[in-house]
Amino acid sequence: MNAFDLPNASRLHVSADADALAAACAARIAELIAATLAQRAHCRIALAGGETPRRCYAALRAMPVDWGRVQVYFGDERCLPVGDAQRNDTMAQDSLLRHVALPATHLHAIPAELGAQAAAARYSEWLAQAGALDLVLLGLGEDGHTASLFPGNPALQRAEPAVAVFDAPKPPPQRVSLSLATLNAARHKLFLVAGSGKRDALQRIARGEALPAAGVKDAEWFLDKAAVPVS
Repeated sequence: MNAFDLPNASRLHVSADADALAAACAARIAELIAATLAQRAHCRIALAGGETPRRCYAALRAMPVDWGRVQVYFGDERCLPVGDAQRNDTMAQDSLLRHVALPATHLHAIPAELGAQAAAARYSEWLAQAGALDLVLLGLGEDGHTASLFPGNPALQRAEPAVAVFDAPKPPPQRVSLSLATLNAARHKLFLVAGSGKRDALQRIARGEALPAAGVKDAEWFLDKAAVPVS
């Protein structure tokens, strides 16, 4: 029995440490991709950026995933040049995508190098054509943000498939993010959260505070013990 509850969560998984967390989340991603592919020709997933997913992506490389039938999108992106080390798609390429048999045409990077407004408009067109995502992997910031949807930012209130984010509280200030509507429309949502630095945000969500991550409904939350708030 977990000592706390997260409103709107469909399931809550707690792992002993970061390595066990990465393995558990990777196994669930592989399971959901397989289940989706049993019902339709392709599985559309959106990957998360940041440091926490890196271990998960490394574990996912060893999973029996039919990457030839997976379409990869991204939950958000920093407005930086293509190939910049701080871009989310660069990290995903280095830790996962270059190591699996994903067709080049199945990789749908956010063209954030165009600037937030133009990139969000173009990505919205692509997402509208693709339809609802099957699986979205999300992280949690210490301030309760997810993707690049930050507390109090106007992007939270916009309903386009992808939204331009300005004045982000951490660099770079311009970003592109899937909207809260797009995240909630996904068939499966997984949060991957590690480390004691996330305890406060999780506690605030558990208490009912309307942080951006709390706005994602029916998500599965994968935590390590270090992230679990102390009673």
